Amino acid sequence: MTFFDRVDPQLQAGVDFLVGSTPPGTPEELVATRAANLARRPGLPAELTDAVTITDHVAPGPDVGVPLRSYRPAKAKGPLPGLFWIHGGGMVAGSMAEDDVYCLKLAKSLGLVAVSLEYRLAPEHPFPAAINDAHQGLLWTAANAGLLGIDPHRLAIGGASAGGGIAAGTALRARDEKGPALSFQYLAYPMLDDRDHTPSNSEFSGIPSWNRERNTLAWSWLLGPAHGTDRVSEYASPARATDLSRLPPTLIQIGELDLFRDENFDYAARLLRAGVSTEFQVYAGVYHGAEGLIPDAEVSVRILRDRDEALQRALA
Repeated sequence: MTFFDRVDPQLQAGVDFLVGSTPPGTPEELVATRAANLARRPGLPAELTDAVTITDHVAPGPDVGVPLRSYRPAKAKGPLPGLFWIHGGGMVAGSMAEDDVYCLKLAKSLGLVAVSLEYRLAPEHPFPAAINDAHQGLLWTAANAGLLGIDPHRLAIGGASAGGGIAAGTALRARDEKGPALSFQYLAYPMLDDRDHTPSNSEFSGIPSWNRERNTLAWSWLLGPAHGTDRVSEYASPARATDLSRLPPTLIQIGELDLFRDENFDYAARLLRAGVSTEFQVYAGVYHGAEGLIPDAEVSVRILRDRDEALQRALA
């Protein structure tokens, strides 16, 4: 069976959209793609903005100030759980603004404070810019938990795709540098391994969603000549880490038809062997980012429900 035969029928419209889009192949095309994606982002529904207070912040950093955006339930009292959130985009695209609705929904439905990161993108800003921004943003969030109304003992980190990879790398760095303490990590189909060597990496070459060719190009833009060599840091490519012990409890979600399926499976298995409480959820008929493209599909609803239940348990 082909990729197209295996897609959940309710997710087919997302495939049709992806078939009609042209991925950027040069830095110049990438700039245009970023602008188009930002212009296409949904408006902010009043039922969300009335219920959640949005505040912009800047975390001082050694290189540049790091923009952050917090989302706090407007009528909530006292310290709430916190989720430090990192958007996706293959390390080369995406923005804090494009995840506004996602973070608003999380804050409203789960009664938590989401803090979203605007990190510098490759190729203009190769590694370690993004991981430095994430680490600095997390440090600031933990240090300013009182200002944000966050319970510092219930602070999680999460991200989708590239954001999931950056979240995993940031969790490793937080462990190695003795903080901030994290109570959970939520990794949605995370981008973990620059080596392009898993069976699913080969299986999903040439498909209309995130594929081997786009993944290889994105890693090369992030890492430059170091891509694929032993010089790559485990903070950039967390699958390279040799020690996964002492990381926070973890949820990894992945689609059956996702390029990252096997590297995510390997990472989950290694977390378990390292003694980290880990839940690994695979969804049949689902390709990369499908729940964002077709949020009303039955499987998309299930993915987000499973995410919510895991976060509620972890941050109770």
